[in-house]
Amino acid sequence: MAKKMSIEEVKNRLIDEILTYKENLSNKSAEGLANAIIEEVKDSSNIPKSNTLKLILDYSKSGVSMGLIGVGSRGEGDFFVHRKLAEIAGKPSSSRALLYPLYHDDAGAIEVKGKVLVTAVDGMHSRLSDFPFLAGFHASRATLRDVYVKGARPIGMLIDLHLADDGDVGKLFDFEAGVSAVSMLTDTPILTGSTLRIGGDMVIGDRMTGCVGAFGIAEDESMLAARHKVKPDSIILMTEGAGGGTICTSAIYSGRHDVVLETLNVQFVKACKALLDSGLIKKIYAMTDVTNGGIRGDATEISRLSNIALHFYEKEIRSLVNTKVLELLESRGIDYLGVSLDALMIFAPEYYVKEIMKVVRKSGVRVGKVGFVEKGIPKVALMTSEGEKNLNLKFRESAYTRIKKVVGEEAPYGLDELKMKVEESAKKAVEKRDFVVKYVKSLD
Repeated sequence: MAKKMSIEEVKNRLIDEILTYKENLSNKSAEGLANAIIEEVKDSSNIPKSNTLKLILDYSKSGVSMGLIGVGSRGEGDFFVHRKLAEIAGKPSSSRALLYPLYHDDAGAIEVKGKVLVTAVDGMHSRLSDFPFLAGFHASRATLRDVYVKGARPIGMLIDLHLADDGDVGKLFDFEAGVSAVSMLTDTPILTGSTLRIGGDMVIGDRMTGCVGAFGIAEDESMLAARHKVKPDSIILMTEGAGGGTICTSAIYSGRHDVVLETLNVQFVKACKALLDSGLIKKIYAMTDVTNGGIRGDATEISRLSNIALHFYEKEIRSLVNTKVLELLESRGIDYLGVSLDALMIFAPEYYVKEIMKVVRKSGVRVGKVGFVEKGIPKVALMTSEGEKNLNLKFRESAYTRIKKVVGEEAPYGLDELKMKVEESAKKAVEKRDFVVKYVKSLD
């Protein structure tokens, strides 16, 4: 913008923007902020010619925006970028690390004195910024799910919360209350946290964002129900699903606020606790929660990771989706197979299926047999009354709000070129990392 506008024009535009959000601020104060911003931009842009400093301060611009490549939209584009992030994280040097980003699993895990520490973190849904209790409730429930599905018992949670400069402090309290409610319902204490303003004085508005993390303990590595342990003889089970943050968002912005109440439950936790208490967790190959891009997304990742074919029965899956939630989705033309249902998916040997379902049902949670796994070219298939169909991963998850429907679910034109640009940017980030590590070590 500065290249096309004079400094005076930029300053006046800044003043207008500031006063839009800070109505009680005087024109003089707004002008003072605008002048300060311009001076800080000038100074911070004047990067020294030192090659080392320039490398550290600059980042490799890909020329590809978050929205264009679909980051956060839980589809092909999002998964691609996350694979690049995992590659940058790399394989840990410690052999004690059992699950790390390259596994693309729900959580991370590391062996500690014979036991397994499992950690996970989940961000709040961005469109629940104005509904902070729900944001906190569902982010905390999500992170606990990620720990449970790896066969661990959660022992604590942490919170990281950011609220913009003009945000009402009450949002912080409501978010914390949402997390605390889940803490009380699941007997998992909140142990620590951090609270900051988004961008400090520089970011105007009342946007809130944040995340909740959790950590738990599995008794030994045999209990680690990791995705890569899925075997070709697996039977796929799924518990009832009523959704969480995604379904709340869809309900609120569709004017169906009543559906929000359907999401306020801890059925998932009940099912996992029952499996842990019964000892059946050791008989299960793997578990996951149906979240990232729905069944389409999670199943595609598991298929790719384990080099297997997954077959699902549409009728059985459909019967396990909460009635009100399913009615909302179908009334809005939203594919329920491509959104987060927050259901538990279990991969187990056929021999233990009846016993597993009995234990889960005894906990008060509905569960059913929804598919099977076989050897073959990685794929995800859906068996319907009209025959078998490919359950292909889309570029973005099912469009569950009006705005998402406008954006669409299909890949942008020139996707291969966009991926090449992202690849190059990620490669340069690795080069920077290696340079800085070498530089710091040379100081000793």
